[in-house]
Amino acid sequence: MQTRMTAPPKAPATDIGIDAVRLRHVCRTFAPARRGAAPVTALQDVSLRAAAGEIVAVVGPSGCGKTTLLELVCGLSEPDAGTIDAQAAALMAQRDLLLPWASAADNAALALRVAGIGRAEARERATALLSDFGLDGFMQARPHELSGGMRQRVAFARTLLAGRPVLCLDEPFASLDALTRLQMQDWLAATLRADPRTVVLVTHDVEEAIVLADRVVVLSARPGRVVATLDVDIARPRVRTDPELVALRAQALEELRG
Repeated sequence: MQTRMTAPPKAPATDIGIDAVRLRHVCRTFAPARRGAAPVTALQDVSLRAAAGEIVAVVGPSGCGKTTLLELVCGLSEPDAGTIDAQAAALMAQRDLLLPWASAADNAALALRVAGIGRAEARERATALLSDFGLDGFMQARPHELSGGMRQRVAFARTLLAGRPVLCLDEPFASLDALTRLQMQDWLAATLRADPRTVVLVTHDVEEAIVLADRVVVLSARPGRVVATLDVDIARPRVRTDPELVALRAQALEELRG
């Protein structure tokens, strides 16, 4: 059984308090992709929580069910066992999925248009947010005219404009080059300090998880199980060379190695 809590679409949580997301003993198994193959268990007995206003990062090996976990939180899939209590969530997928024929402003405004907002108002709100994100001068640019980091900012703006209190980010910077990825991690950290949200972040990058999150949940290889939960009690903004951060990174990597 899966239960869900409703929440006003424009009421992001700003103070850590009551849980915005809670998974209890969740399992998810997929039917075999071809005849004669065995079913694939992606998640096994997974329990985790994200308090309102908290950033929780989930790290684990490829194929351990991290994307499946986000889809469950967003209500795009149902668990085979266990329960999920979650406020309404918006998913930012691994790829930016921008419409190639639409401008940056219109791509960001898409979530508002889907919600029934008129084109002029949607563009105005999207333009204001993209301006806050440092994209002045690129509102009418098509995706092919934007850098990878710019495209991710547009995709993140679209996710925010969906108005959901929970953001599910699926490896948002994995496709970027190393330098741009570091810059975007710092940008996202600053953005979330200015406008706190409840975030469930999936990433392969342990350092990214520790730089951004309040807690890091480590999953095992498939089927994904929670093998460790690490509290990140380090003041923001975080410095990657901080001994506490380096020590937590080493601890998380040790947990991943099993």
